[in-house]
Amino acid sequence: MNTVKRRSPRDWREERRLRAWALHQRGWMGKTIAEALGVTQGAVSQWLKRAREGGVEALYAQPPPGPTPRLTPEQLAQLPHLLARGAEAFGFIGEVWTAKRVAAVIREEFGVRYHPDHVGRLLRTAGWSPQKPIRRATRRDEAAIERWITERWPALEAKPKKRTARSSGWIESAFYPLPAVVRTWAPRGVTPVLHAPFTRKHLSVISGITPAGQLLLQMRDRSLRGPDVVRFLQHLLRHVPGQLPVIWDGAPIHRAQVVKDFLAHGGAARIWLEQLPAYAPELNPDEGIWNCLKRVELRNLCCDDLAELRVELLLAAARLRHKRAVIEGCITQCGYAV
Repeated sequence: MNTVKRRSPRDWREERRLRAWALHQRGWMGKTIAEALGVTQGAVSQWLKRAREGGVEALYAQPPPGPTPRLTPEQLAQLPHLLARGAEAFGFIGEVWTAKRVAAVIREEFGVRYHPDHVGRLLRTAGWSPQKPIRRATRRDEAAIERWITERWPALEAKPKKRTARSSGWIESAFYPLPAVVRTWAPRGVTPVLHAPFTRKHLSVISGITPAGQLLLQMRDRSLRGPDVVRFLQHLLRHVPGQLPVIWDGAPIHRAQVVKDFLAHGGAARIWLEQLPAYAPELNPDEGIWNCLKRVELRNLCCDDLAELRVELLLAAARLRHKRAVIEGCITQCGYAV
């Protein structure tokens, strides 16, 4: 004898049909079932017929099938192969797949319009998921980075402390606020790697942090030059007492003649410069500060122009100055003591 499978009903109508079938299995007549459930005898007859012909599953609620998919199965299978060509192959800047970009490719390749919110469901069906990419520069020197970690920095730590008065600093200059890449769509289980090119369209920023928890920052609406570096070094001298060990990268503006002249005419009396290996952001504590500004303080922020970005960045820096633990954490994460 057929019995009702134990299953949570989807709605009260389904539960009523299942109840009618259960009563029928116990020997109740159709008329009695109709009176007990408050329905017509004809409805009970239809339910019992469906259950006898198709089993108890025929009484389950059948959700509406929804609209017909706009993409055919063949087109949906072709989508991952199109996206595997990379975003730049379709005229976008940077190898980043967003829902809007995928929607544009679908419209261009198949003539079908999808809202970006629905694109995510298509990509998950195709085996893709949103992931955080790894960014690596193409000209990175791994050997030089290893020498800095194992040889140069231990040698600097072993130097006599008399060179440093009341404060020391780890400073990085020439920051460029490139668009923060937080998530990009990629095949599930395959972490994407982005080779980030430099760009000339930016708001140039030069900043530095100290073990005392200070955050110093200056901005320009143009590319930074040697005089900007000198002004920032003077800014450091005014706000940070004692000898200043300055750790920065090998940007050309750091080697400008105006910087050399500044150091030769008294600047070197307090400033002690150390250059990091090329393309080694993990050794630069200020990279953590910039990452915090872009992905925490300025997350999901879209500015219309550089003037608006300047205001928002100043406000974000002001908030971050009150988070001394974050600043100290950026230093210790790179292996430096505070």
